[in-house]
Amino acid sequence: MFAAQGYAGTSVRGVAAAAGVDAALVHHYFGTKDDLFVAALQVPVDPREILLPVAQGGLDGAGERLLRTFLTVWDHDDTRLPLLTLVRTVFGPEGQRLVRDGFMRIVLGPVAQGLGVDEPERRMSLVASQLIGLAIARYVVELEPLATATHEDLVAAYAPTLQRYLEMPLG
Repeated sequence: MFAAQGYAGTSVRGVAAAAGVDAALVHHYFGTKDDLFVAALQVPVDPREILLPVAQGGLDGAGERLLRTFLTVWDHDDTRLPLLTLVRTVFGPEGQRLVRDGFMRIVLGPVAQGLGVDEPERRMSLVASQLIGLAIARYVVELEPLATATHEDLVAAYAPTLQRYLEMPLG
């Protein structure tokens, strides 16, 4: 339902009805709508928990912390395949809704809030453009030399750009 109707168009009650169960049962097992969305992504990690230290560390160095966390999650064998499946869905209308309504709101939104950045939607869409582009180039297309670059090389190349997106004047 999240893929077909987007985050905003999906309700816990609607998910429960489609599953033939009471909404209270969905709340019992999944908690909030945000928790249900994360569970529906079927990734073995909760991105909100993994990115919490990025937000808690403050704005200084946030671009580097974000990128290091991103690379660590993507390069782990248990998380790469589900994430690849998720990224490949981005190219269809359902996947676009998931990124706009879910990923931006539930994953990157709390990072922006924790960092206290101004214009969070604008800044995080810039950050997302780099992270999504890197994921596609490195993990889907396996574009060299990005596919085999070390974390240090990627941090040196990408973290300053992410940091600029987080704190530069947007004029």
